[in-house]
Amino acid sequence: MPSPTITESSIIRLVDTFYARVRDDAVLSPVFEAKLAGRWHEHMPRMYAFWTKVLLGTGEFQGNVFGKHMALSGIETEHFVRWLTLFRLTAIDVFGIDGATEAMEVAQRIASSLQLGFFGDIRVRGDLSGAA
Repeated sequence: MPSPTITESSIIRLVDTFYARVRDDAVLSPVFEAKLAGRWHEHMPRMYAFWTKVLLGTGEFQGNVFGKHMALSGIETEHFVRWLTLFRLTAIDVFGIDGATEAMEVAQRIASSLQLGFFGDIRVRGDLSGAA
Protein backbone atom coordinates (compact mmCIF):
# COMPACT_ATOMS: atom_id res chain seq x y z
CA MET A 1 0.00 0.00 0.00
CA PRO A 2 1.51 3.35 -0.99
CA SER A 3 2.29 5.99 1.57
CA PRO A 4 -0.58 8.46 2.07
CA THR A 5 1.80 11.19 0.88
CA ILE A 6 1.99 9.54 -2.54
CA THR A 7 -0.85 10.90 -4.64
CA GLU A 8 -1.20 11.79 -8.31
CA SER A 9 -0.49 15.44 -7.52
CA SER A 10 2.57 14.64 -5.38
CA ILE A 11 3.89 12.37 -8.14
CA ILE A 12 3.62 15.26 -10.62
CA ARG A 13 5.52 17.43 -8.12
CA LEU A 14 8.15 14.67 -7.73
CA VAL A 15 8.63 14.32 -11.49
CA ASP A 16 8.73 18.08 -12.12
CA THR A 17 11.19 18.70 -9.29
CA PHE A 18 13.38 15.72 -10.16
CA TYR A 19 13.68 16.56 -13.85
CA ALA A 20 14.36 20.23 -13.07
CA ARG A 21 17.29 19.00 -10.97
CA VAL A 22 18.40 16.60 -13.72
CA ARG A 23 18.39 19.42 -16.26
CA ASP A 24 20.62 21.50 -13.94
CA ASP A 25 22.98 18.64 -13.13
CA ALA A 26 26.39 18.70 -14.82
CA VAL A 27 26.57 14.89 -15.03
CA LEU A 28 23.01 14.03 -16.07
CA SER A 29 21.95 17.02 -18.13
CA PRO A 30 24.08 16.19 -21.19
CA VAL A 31 22.62 12.66 -21.40
CA PHE A 32 19.02 13.83 -21.09
CA GLU A 33 19.44 16.86 -23.33
CA ALA A 34 20.97 14.70 -26.06
CA LYS A 35 17.68 12.79 -26.26
CA LEU A 36 15.10 15.33 -25.10
CA ALA A 37 16.24 18.77 -26.22
CA GLY A 38 13.16 20.58 -27.46
CA ARG A 39 10.93 17.63 -26.51
CA TRP A 40 10.67 17.89 -22.73
CA HIS A 41 6.99 18.86 -23.06
CA GLU A 42 6.37 15.44 -24.69
CA HIS A 43 8.46 13.52 -22.16
CA MET A 44 6.97 14.84 -18.93
CA PRO A 45 3.43 13.42 -19.32
CA ARG A 46 4.99 10.01 -20.00
CA MET A 47 6.99 10.31 -16.80
CA TYR A 48 3.89 11.31 -14.82
CA ALA A 49 2.13 8.23 -16.23
CA PHE A 50 5.11 5.95 -15.55
CA TRP A 51 5.57 6.98 -11.94
CA THR A 52 1.81 6.94 -11.28
CA LYS A 53 1.73 3.38 -12.62
CA VAL A 54 4.68 2.14 -10.56
CA LEU A 55 3.83 3.98 -7.33
CA LEU A 56 0.03 3.85 -7.31
CA GLY A 57 -0.67 0.99 -9.71
CA THR A 58 -3.00 3.18 -11.73
CA GLY A 59 -2.92 4.62 -15.19
CA GLU A 60 -2.26 3.34 -18.63
CA PHE A 61 1.51 3.66 -19.05
CA GLN A 62 2.90 1.36 -21.69
CA GLY A 63 6.40 1.39 -23.01
CA ASN A 64 9.71 -0.39 -23.13
CA VAL A 65 11.61 1.48 -20.43
CA PHE A 66 14.53 -0.94 -20.47
CA GLY A 67 14.90 -0.90 -24.25
CA LYS A 68 14.73 2.91 -24.46
CA HIS A 69 17.48 3.26 -21.89
CA MET A 70 19.66 0.54 -23.40
CA ALA A 71 19.73 2.61 -26.60
CA LEU A 72 21.61 5.40 -24.77
CA SER A 73 25.34 5.60 -25.25
CA GLY A 74 28.06 6.75 -22.90
CA ILE A 75 26.30 5.69 -19.69
CA GLU A 76 28.75 5.22 -16.81
CA THR A 77 28.54 4.35 -13.12
CA GLU A 78 28.64 8.06 -12.23
CA HIS A 79 25.29 8.58 -14.00
CA PHE A 80 23.63 6.09 -11.67
CA VAL A 81 25.22 7.68 -8.61
CA ARG A 82 23.83 11.08 -9.59
CA TRP A 83 20.41 9.76 -10.70
CA LEU A 84 19.84 7.85 -7.47
CA THR A 85 21.13 10.72 -5.33
CA LEU A 86 18.91 13.31 -7.00
CA PHE A 87 15.92 10.98 -6.94
CA ARG A 88 16.38 10.18 -3.24
CA LEU A 89 16.70 13.85 -2.31
CA THR A 90 13.67 14.76 -4.40
CA ALA A 91 11.53 11.93 -3.01
CA ILE A 92 12.34 13.02 0.55
CA ASP A 93 11.58 16.65 -0.31
CA VAL A 94 8.22 15.75 -1.86
CA PHE A 95 7.00 12.77 0.19
CA GLY A 96 8.83 13.34 3.49
CA ILE A 97 11.39 11.00 4.94
CA ASP A 98 8.84 8.36 5.96
CA GLY A 99 6.80 8.57 2.76
CA ALA A 100 9.78 8.41 0.40
CA THR A 101 10.86 4.83 1.12
CA GLU A 102 8.62 3.13 -1.43
CA ALA A 103 9.58 5.53 -4.23
CA MET A 104 13.27 5.10 -3.41
CA GLU A 105 12.92 1.30 -3.44
CA VAL A 106 11.28 1.45 -6.88
CA ALA A 107 14.02 3.78 -8.15
CA GLN A 108 16.67 1.37 -6.85
CA ARG A 109 15.03 -1.57 -8.65
CA ILE A 110 14.93 0.43 -11.87
CA ALA A 111 18.55 1.51 -11.49
CA SER A 112 19.63 -2.06 -10.69
CA SER A 113 17.91 -3.44 -13.77
CA LEU A 114 19.47 -0.80 -16.01
CA GLN A 115 22.92 -1.33 -14.50
CA LEU A 116 22.65 -5.05 -15.22
CA GLY A 117 21.83 -4.14 -18.80
CA PHE A 118 24.65 -1.65 -19.20
CA PHE A 119 27.42 -3.24 -17.14
CA GLY A 120 26.41 -6.83 -16.38
CA ASP A 121 26.39 -6.13 -12.65
CA ILE A 122 24.99 -3.70 -10.08
CA ARG A 123 27.62 -1.11 -9.26
CA VAL A 124 25.55 1.48 -7.39
CA ARG A 125 22.97 0.86 -4.73
CA GLY A 126 21.02 3.82 -3.41
CA ASP A 127 21.08 4.67 0.26
CA LEU A 128 17.51 4.01 1.38
CA SER A 129 18.15 5.12 4.93
CA GLY A 130 16.90 8.62 4.21
CA ALA A 131 20.11 10.22 5.44
CA ALA A 132 21.14 13.14 3.28
